[in-house]
Order: sequence, then C-alpha cells, then structure tokens
Amino acid sequence: MTDHKRPSPALGASQGAAAVLGFARRAVFSPVTAAIVAGFVVGAIILASTGADPFAAYQAIFETSLGGEGISDTATKSIPIVGMAVALAIPLRAGLVNLGGDGQLVLGALGAAVVGLYSPFPAPVTVVLALLAGILAGGLWAALAALLETACGVPLLVSSLLMSYPAISLVSYLIRFQLLEEGSGIPQSERLPDGVRLPEFATDGGLGTGISIGIFLILAAALVFAFVEARTSAGFELRMTGRGARFSAYAGVDRPRLTIRLMFASGGLAGLVGAIMVLGFPYRLTDGALTTPAYTWTGLLAALLAAASPLGTIVAGFFFAALTVGGFGMEQETAVPQQLTSVLQAVIILFLAVRTGVFAKAAWLRGRRPGRIPPGSEPSAAGPPRIGPRGAEPPGTAAPGTEPPGNEPPGTESSVPAETGGR
Repeated sequence: MTDHKRPSPALGASQGAAAVLGFARRAVFSPVTAAIVAGFVVGAIILASTGADPFAAYQAIFETSLGGEGISDTATKSIPIVGMAVALAIPLRAGLVNLGGDGQLVLGALGAAVVGLYSPFPAPVTVVLALLAGILAGGLWAALAALLETACGVPLLVSSLLMSYPAISLVSYLIRFQLLEEGSGIPQSERLPDGVRLPEFATDGGLGTGISIGIFLILAAALVFAFVEARTSAGFELRMTGRGARFSAYAGVDRPRLTIRLMFASGGLAGLVGAIMVLGFPYRLTDGALTTPAYTWTGLLAALLAAASPLGTIVAGFFFAALTVGGFGMEQETAVPQQLTSVLQAVIILFLAVRTGVFAKAAWLRGRRPGRIPPGSEPSAAGPPRIGPRGAEPPGTAAPGTEPPGNEPPGTESSVPAETGGR
C-alpha cells in the first residue's frame, strides 16, 4: 500500500501566509492603489497652492467618514452609491455602458412610492411589492433602451442616456401634481404609511439616522452577480462578450439577447436602489432627491475604478461614499470646499485610465517590433514569417478588414471577422 502522508500543519500555515502576503502585495502595488495615491498627491498639491493644510484636510475627511458616528453616515451614503455601482458594473463587465441610471433610479423610486401609498395589502406585503415594483420599473425601462440598440441600431450609450430625461421629467411632474403632499411648499409626495418602510439598525442619533437593511439587499445583489459571473453559463457569455465582440461571436454568444438581459438586470438593480431610498428615511419621494447627489455618476466612477469586478465595486463604492461624507466634515472643520472630494474622484479615475491606456499601447508596440515573431508563428521558406495561424496570408496581403486579430492598435479593431482558413 502507498503510504499517504498528511501535510504538515506548519506547511499549511506557511502556504496560507504566503497566499495572504501575495494578495497584500498585489493590492499594495496594484494600478488602483497607485491611482488613489496619485489622486491624493494631486489633491495635496492643489490644497497647498491655495494656502490650505493638506494634512489637516485629509485628517478631517477620514475622521468624519470613518470615526465615531461617521461610519454610520458612510454606510448609509454607501447604499445608493454601491447599489448604482453594482448596477452599472453588470453591463460594463460585458463592455456595455449604461448611462441611463438616473432614469431607472427615479422610476424604481416612483414604482415603490405608488405601491407604498396605495397598496391595500398589509404593510409587510406592501414593502415586498414596493421593492418588486421598483425592480420591474427600472428593469423594463433599461430593457427598452437595449431594444432600441438591438432592433433599431441606436447605440446603447445614446439610447440609455437620452431615455433618462423623459423618465426624470415624468417623475418630477407626478411628484409636483398627482402625488404632491397637500399643504406642502416642497415638491414631495405624501409620507408612506407607518409600517411601510424598511427596518433600520438603531443608532444614538434618533429617527432616520440608522442604517437601513437595504444595505444587505445591495450586498446580496452583488454576491449574486459574482456567483452568476463565475459559476454559470450566463457568466461565461458575459466574460466572452467583455473580451470582444468577435471573440463572443466565435463562442456562439447571442449578443442582442445578452444585451437585453444585462440591461434588464442593470436597470432592475437601479430601480431596487430607488425603492430602497423611498422605503427609508424620510419615507417619501422628493423631487430631485435622487438625481442631485449624482449617485449614478459616482457609482459609474466606482465601477470603473474596480474594473466592474462585483466585489471590488463594493469596496470602491464604499470608498467614494467615505470621500463624500468626509468632504462635508472637511468643509466644516477646515473651510476647504467639499467639492475637493469630487476633484479627487475624477483625478483617481483619470490616472487609472491613463495608466491603462499607456500600458495597452506599450504592449501593442512590443508586439509590433521589427523582427519579433509572435508566439505560435512559424518562419516560412517562401518569404517573411507568417503572422497568424497556418494558412493565413502574410500581413499586408489580406484584404482590408481581414487582418488576423491582435495586429490592430487599441481601439481600431475591424468589425469584420478574420479569415483563418487556408486557400
């Protein structure tokens, strides 16, 4: 019999420690960390040039957002930011950009408010129906934008963005006229009935200062997204599409169908965020309350920072929420305008984009160096080395649009699939 030796506990511990150290090393030296550090350095230079103390300003940001009661404020602010970040990361993972988050957000809030105000069912059932109404309202509106692309050829960037404006205007009209609270000088709906609201974790700050359990709904949605992407056939299609349209076509992905499904999921989650905001304090729908704070655009920045990773998007969204909350504390304690945090967010994304673009260009240039034969290519006795699979034409002899994939500079890929068969 073969003597199976059990692994030594010390060996297992050392392997675990090595894995942790490797993860920490990758996190510290990752492009995201470098972009964040560069953003804070640029912010410090801006502050110093105006005579402000960068250290005092940054200290106020972190103490206000992460210290004492600030962590509760940051967690509350992270609900819409993280929610919208995850919602926009779903299509972004496949290379699709949903710019209609504002419209889907307010329609979801409208659906939840209408159900919450007029439902004849008991309060617990009404809460569930309000959440479902928000998901359906946002999801159907986003799916319509996807249908305009797949059926009518309207680019998704354009269709999703332009469809936000009628949605926002419709919700604003209904709040100011049909749903307006009687005797109120503020454009807001009636307050939801008692019991028709999401429970909160109590804090010492009083009513409306607790953390809504909606944060767990958002985290659950992110975990479902991560599972679907990693473990299901739909996730395979998502990853293949994200690698390129031609790549997904070779893999047999039905891109129009996938686009509609992804946009429905994205809009549905955005609508869920709107429903959570209505079912939380102040338990009503107020005109502009969901669009003025720019939750959609902050969420998009968070999704870009995390490269649309489901779990990374949660961390990035919480980071931006902390910056937002800390900005108000910084303004109160140091008189530095809270808009500095918006500058930091933009600079961080800019540095990350520049680094990504520079490295992509450098990699392409390395592959185009004279005399370099890409892996898999073989020299030919009849002429120069062939680039591409056996039987394909050498570079420069193929018709336009039929060059083998991988020889185009970034952003110039042909829409015509490469010919790889022999003649």
